[in-house]
Amino acid sequence: MSSPSTVGLAVPDFSAPLTSGKTFKLSDHHGSKLVLYFYPKDSTPGCTTEGENFRDLNAAFGAAGTQVIGVSRDSLKSHENFKAKMNFPFELLSDPDEAVCLMFGVMKMKNMYGKQVRGIERSTFLIDGAGRVAREWRGLKVPGHAQEVLEAAQAL
Repeated sequence: MSSPSTVGLAVPDFSAPLTSGKTFKLSDHHGSKLVLYFYPKDSTPGCTTEGENFRDLNAAFGAAGTQVIGVSRDSLKSHENFKAKMNFPFELLSDPDEAVCLMFGVMKMKNMYGKQVRGIERSTFLIDGAGRVAREWRGLKVPGHAQEVLEAAQAL
């Protein structure tokens, strides 16, 4: 079962802890574009590759007036280690209580080694300067994804 599309919907204001001791508040980003990419777990192969792809395109996202933020349920300590190890120039948002994940409808039942487990479905949301979802990608594949998001941000 797929989640209903959020494209065109206003994102309710929310705040959550970020790496570097900062707090993310959506309303602080009014007027600029934002990419929130949701990933299952720090330091796993697909999540590492996805983060590296966003890292390598970070300057181009900046030139497009777009900030990138990674989101998972991992702790801030885990995020800080992952960010430092991978040299990410962007912040990671910690959502251990799943409030942000539930807001965007990214929690799914998945098969993991033959068992049903509840986890984050790899998803990305491009939010425009008015705080509305301009594009969404759900259940995505990592190869080429960050480039596709960048092109959408540049076109916005």
